[in-house]
Amino acid sequence: MTQYALRMGDGKRIFLTKEQIRADLEAGTADAADLGSIPVLSGNELDKLAEIIMMPARMVGVEPGKEVPVTHDIGTIRLDGDQGNSGVGIPTSRLAGCMVHERAFGADTMELGHIDYSFKPVKPVIAQEQQAMEVCQQNMVVPLFYGAMPNMGLYYTPDGPFENPGDLMKAFKITEAQASMEHAADHLTRDMTWIMQKMMFAGADGVNFDTTGAAGDADVFATLRAVEALRKQYPEMYIEVGMAGELVLGMHGELQYDKTTLAGLWPHQQVPLVAKAGANVFGPVVNTNTSKSAAWNLARAVTFVKAAVKASPIPCHVNMGMGVGGIPMLETPTIDAVSRASKAMVEIAGVDGI
Repeated sequence: MTQYALRMGDGKRIFLTKEQIRADLEAGTADAADLGSIPVLSGNELDKLAEIIMMPARMVGVEPGKEVPVTHDIGTIRLDGDQGNSGVGIPTSRLAGCMVHERAFGADTMELGHIDYSFKPVKPVIAQEQQAMEVCQQNMVVPLFYGAMPNMGLYYTPDGPFENPGDLMKAFKITEAQASMEHAADHLTRDMTWIMQKMMFAGADGVNFDTTGAAGDADVFATLRAVEALRKQYPEMYIEVGMAGELVLGMHGELQYDKTTLAGLWPHQQVPLVAKAGANVFGPVVNTNTSKSAAWNLARAVTFVKAAVKASPIPCHVNMGMGVGGIPMLETPTIDAVSRASKAMVEIAGVDGI
């Protein structure tokens, strides 16, 4: 019986028959449909997905005419960062890194980012970041954004001024925990808006709010308000909002934006709010289950993202990297898994970019 090589969610090489692949595809799309109350992939779509997975080539690509732009997050950390962050540990300046992405890698867009890749640590070094942005803009042609994570966890003790909600919740101080999140969200919105005002003054083409919601619904709440404020001040500014996970975690549980409770929203429910706030592009995320096959994970991810694309009034650039978008949770994901997941997202989910 013919077996096909693919991956587990942790990157391990496995071999499955066509029947086993089809069973995993059906189970994956059913899981997403059940959780999100969205349609499963059709029989033809599952056939197409199986065909992509079973292609004999090590690397596959989209059909001619279906190419999409690629936006980059984490900036030059891809080059000078450590392998645990999918970097390759090459010591280089951020200017050189940006130019390499533009001139050697053929990146459609690029972004500048602090080595910590969070907004809060940028505040003390904002002048240096402005200078770096200005110099990069003088040497590049592709759109160059400033990118960072909201990372609201940095505002809690011991790193920040507000008491840690986790500690408060363990003491059953729920009201106090919610108040701490609200205070942190206010400060986060203020900081992100201020930092981007400075970066826009230095010539930035826009911003990428990366890994939005990592600290739960208050993190999303703060980011949406920052998007709203920036859009009002800069009507032509490019704003991308990429999520941290497929589901907005209800750490607070009661925060609302545009009269919609943020806790518990799936990608197709997140994107209308992101668009309402004023973003240009939405980055949906679907997390990888390391104990399931690539077939299961990819079918599940495509199902969620297809629903988000359908519900979205703005372009969707799906997040594709280690542990998201049907790609294995591996420091440097293998090209066989990455290219197949990318092709499926374009040709089946209908994403506008990656």
